[in-house]
Amino acid sequence: MSHGAYRKLILSSAMLATALPCMASINNGDFENWSSNSPNGWSTIDSGITLSASNTIVNSGALAAKVVVNTASQSNTDLLQEVTVEAGKSYLFSSWVYHTEGGIKARLIADGYQGYSNPALLNQWQQISYTYTATSNATITVGLRFYDVSGFDGSETIYVDSFTPGSSDTTPPPPVGCADNTVNLALTTDNYGEETSWQITNAQGIAVASGGSYSGNNSYTEQACLVDGDYTFSIFDSYGDGICCSFGNGSYALTSAQTTLANGSSFQSSEATPFILGDNTNPETPPSEPTGYYVTAQGLTGYTLKTALYNIIKGHNSQGYSAIWSFYDLASRDKYFENDNSILDRYSENPTGQDSYNYVAVSDQCGTYNSEADCYNREHSFPKSWFGGTNEPMNSDVHHIFATDGYVNSKRSNYPFGEVGSASFTSSNGSKLGSAASSINYSGTVFEPIDEFKGDFARAYFYMATRYENVIGTWQNNTTTSNAVLNGSSNQVFENWVVTMLVNWHNDDPVSQLELDRNQAAYEHQGNRNPYIDHPEFVEMIW
Repeated sequence: MSHGAYRKLILSSAMLATALPCMASINNGDFENWSSNSPNGWSTIDSGITLSASNTIVNSGALAAKVVVNTASQSNTDLLQEVTVEAGKSYLFSSWVYHTEGGIKARLIADGYQGYSNPALLNQWQQISYTYTATSNATITVGLRFYDVSGFDGSETIYVDSFTPGSSDTTPPPPVGCADNTVNLALTTDNYGEETSWQITNAQGIAVASGGSYSGNNSYTEQACLVDGDYTFSIFDSYGDGICCSFGNGSYALTSAQTTLANGSSFQSSEATPFILGDNTNPETPPSEPTGYYVTAQGLTGYTLKTALYNIIKGHNSQGYSAIWSFYDLASRDKYFENDNSILDRYSENPTGQDSYNYVAVSDQCGTYNSEADCYNREHSFPKSWFGGTNEPMNSDVHHIFATDGYVNSKRSNYPFGEVGSASFTSSNGSKLGSAASSINYSGTVFEPIDEFKGDFARAYFYMATRYENVIGTWQNNTTTSNAVLNGSSNQVFENWVVTMLVNWHNDDPVSQLELDRNQAAYEHQGNRNPYIDHPEFVEMIW
């Protein structure tokens, strides 16, 4: 039986381990038994990690392992034990991990180093697994190794639970029928199949199906049985070059009952697509924030609330400036106005009629242009000169970087957002550049987006004021325009005229489905959310 067919059977009905007889013995894989701060059965705990039992963040049972990684030396970060395997048997080794900061990723060990976790998925459980076929009767090493990635600050906590084996004879049991929604994944790998993994998460951010550790240039069919609800399918490439087309022609398609839920091939580190199963098809139903995401902000108001929100969203995992293109390919399509899947450009989109021009994702992206309608690029709605140039993580933070016409973007330059009294330039959708209207109590050149998107930009600015609370107070004097907008504080952040205008824009243009979907996609892309989209009431509770 093929590797793909075997995986299909074990994924069916989400019986990832329990459907198979347990032939390999994992000692204390649920981390329920401890001696002091050592989990029983795990015989090798290296000096670069320290462990303790956790009863607060748990995947199953009463306890999980809290692992604090305090070194970037990979040879000192292994958590291991040995198991006995039998020749001709196939074993599914699987572990659940929970990231808290995003500077560490876990790698499964099963007689060698196998698939990785995704460090961008914060504050939620995810599964990594590998199917191992024994060629002889042997004792092999299994466990986890922890790797530092960009953003590692020298000490980071990750939780581990439910390290389990599954095994089968050469003839696995037949699949169990699915009484809910059968979801099928057709996956073709590129030359480096071992770099590819995927998962499906539910509305609470919990992984309900996953796969990985594939071989190169092969086709696989995976299957899961899912109840009605909201889900997100995410596919990952650990090298960061997707599965097409530089090193092979990989692709994927997720379907259910003849309906395509997600498909693609060209991406970088990851691609995520939300989908709905069953009758929960109300387009106004927002993507759900992870359970407990804002729990530490409950009951707070004013700048104390803002600081609590900063501590929740500060640890995002920067994906780099080039990754914004793939984010646009995924999360900046017009599914809300013309619904034609073109790039949704906030500087040219006509929300009440036909757009003057459309951009095709990827092929129309650029860095040079001569006039409007030439191409789209990456607009820092909060100009990068205000935070000192191409500094990370601000320079690649997708919460404030929007797909826009390159020429109109250049006209906007780094001028403040405002309300125009006399326009010197007007884009095809009515966005304007010109001298400020006297009503906003500012004298100077400003750029005014159309009413449909004013709230979007206001909430992006409130996000920036919160996410970068620790440094934004020093940005005021970087440029003349940043001095006009910022007041040099870390609490109010903006000048009074800016606060008044942004709060008005926020109230006059409420959160839209477009923003809800983009916020979820940004969370899946870099691991943090815009609180003012999830909870619009926070704006006036703070400002």
